[in-house]
Amino acid sequence: MSEKILHFCTLFDSNYLTRGLALYESLRKYCPEFILYVVAFDDKCYEILSKLKLPNLIAISLKEFESPELLEVKKTRTQQEYCWTCTSSVISYTIKKYNLDMCTYVDADLLFFANPELILDEMGEKSVLLTEHRLPDNSPKSKLAGQYCVQFMPFKNNDNGMNALTWWKDKCVEWCYARIEDGKYGDQKYLDDWTDRFPGVHVMDQLGGGVAPWNMFRYKIINDNGKFFVLEKSTGRKKPLIFYHFHSTKIFSFLGKVKSTYWPYDINLDLSTKQIYNTYNSYIYSAVESVRIIELDFNLGFAKTSNYLRFTVKKSIETLKRSVKILIKSFLQ
Repeated sequence: MSEKILHFCTLFDSNYLTRGLALYESLRKYCPEFILYVVAFDDKCYEILSKLKLPNLIAISLKEFESPELLEVKKTRTQQEYCWTCTSSVISYTIKKYNLDMCTYVDADLLFFANPELILDEMGEKSVLLTEHRLPDNSPKSKLAGQYCVQFMPFKNNDNGMNALTWWKDKCVEWCYARIEDGKYGDQKYLDDWTDRFPGVHVMDQLGGGVAPWNMFRYKIINDNGKFFVLEKSTGRKKPLIFYHFHSTKIFSFLGKVKSTYWPYDINLDLSTKQIYNTYNSYIYSAVESVRIIELDFNLGFAKTSNYLRFTVKKSIETLKRSVKILIKSFLQ
C-alpha cells in the first residue's frame, strides 16, 4: 500500500457529533495520510468542530455547502430525508471545491479497524465502488433498502465517476423520501442497476468491509492478539475486519460510563463481537470527553438511560432462558 493522501467526506449534526469524532479517530489510527471533510448539519456541530481544530479534518458549514436548489427541496423533506438527499451533493461539492482526484463518502457511524486502502486498492482502473448489504437471500428488507448500501462510496474525478455521481445527485434532488414509490426508496435504491447503467463500477469483494448488524449472521468475528478478523461461515474465508457499520447503535450514559448497544438487531454477541462494541465504546467515550472540554453543557445526544436498563434486563432474561434450555437438554440426554 502507498502512503498517498486519501480523501473522505461525511455529514452529521450535533446529535451524531461523537460518532463522527469516533470515525475520525479510527481514521487517524489506521490511515497514515488522510483528510476528512465534514459538512456540519447544524451550527453547534460546526462551532465545536471549529473549536477542536482537529488535524486532517476540514469542517464545512451548511451556509457554505447548501445550494439554492437544495434549500428549495429542504422545505419538503424531513431531517433524515434531507440528509439522504444531500449525500451525493456532499461528495460532488467536496470533489469540486477541493479539486480532488477521488473522494470516498463514509457514514458517520462507521468505525475503521484497518486501513481502508485495502478496499480502495480493489478498484484498480474502475471509477466507482459499491458495497452490498449482504442481507439474507430473498429478504424483504432488500426490496426496501436495495442491493447496495450508501456507507462507503468512492468516486474518481473522471468522466465515468462524475457522470454516475451527477446522475445520482440530480435524482436525489428530484426525489428522495423515506417511502417506497415507483421502485425508489431514499437515496439507496437508485444504485441497484449501476453495474449495468454506468461503466467503471466495481462491487467490493473485500470480506472485511461492509460488516454490519444486518449481515452478522454470515460471519464470525475473531480477535487475534488485538487485531480483528472476519470469518465467513459458508466458505471459511478469513480476512481483516476493515470497517464495521454501527447502524442503529444507541449510545447511553450510565453510571458515569458510555455504553453502546446493537439495538434493535438480534445478533449473537460472542466475546469477539462484544469486543468490537467495547472498542466503539472507548472511541465514543474519548469523543465525549473531548467535546465536554469545549462545551460543558452540550447535549451529547445520549439515549434515555431507562431504555438502556430495559435493554440490559431483556438481554439478561434471554441469556437466562438459553442457559435453562441448555441445562434441560443436557439433563435429558
